[in-house]
Amino acid sequence: MALAEAATESVDWPGLGRRAPGPLRLLVVPAAQDFDSLARGRLPPWSAGLAFPASRTVVVRENGSASFTTLRHELAHIALHDAVRVRVPLWFDEGYASWAAGELNRLHALNINLAVLQGRIPNFDALDRALRGRATTAETAYGLAATAVIELARRTPDGELTSLFDRLETGESFDAAFRSSTGLTVDQYEVLWRRSVRQRYNLATWVAAGGLWTILGGVVLALHFYRRRRDLPRRRALDEGWEIPEAEQNFPSDP
Repeated sequence: MALAEAATESVDWPGLGRRAPGPLRLLVVPAAQDFDSLARGRLPPWSAGLAFPASRTVVVRENGSASFTTLRHELAHIALHDAVRVRVPLWFDEGYASWAAGELNRLHALNINLAVLQGRIPNFDALDRALRGRATTAETAYGLAATAVIELARRTPDGELTSLFDRLETGESFDAAFRSSTGLTVDQYEVLWRRSVRQRYNLATWVAAGGLWTILGGVVLALHFYRRRRDLPRRRALDEGWEIPEAEQNFPSDP
């Protein structure tokens, strides 16, 4: 009931303004239930929710307070597709929903992701595939998609993608609206975004996010096992020659 009440509230969506959700069908499924029957095999089994904009249906897997974040993510998809009638790339669709839902945990996860720290940033085509990949890969992909949309918003005049959405609402194609609102092609922006991610998520941010404690913990464990291995011959030598006699039982004699 709490999720249903939350789903009826009007929300201020970035770049789209305040919008009422309108009529919706909300399905809340038990945490252990598989999504296959509902998603028709189109989503991986780790998905926490899904949205069907055409039928205005939202499905949320029951997961305590995290269910509300999932609900907001799926409602962002509904709001986006209500406003934009043209096809948008998957990285933009999922990145916008993650940003609008305030999923900061996914952005924080990038700080400690070694693949990102090593500069292995996918292009947009690879990012689309990763969004539907394995759970560990997808979590990073969702965070990267969110950074792509946030960085894009910074490059628009109002900082909230309003100019891009205004053009998309008129039926202009995504590529054309993208270039008109940013002065860049999608390919040009991809290069700038990948460079920005490399600059923002580096060894310094990894250390600040807790990587230093990971290093120190590894050093302590390595020293512990090194000392045990070094002291092993001495412990064995100390054990040699020790004979522990069986304890004698002395019973008191009868008076």
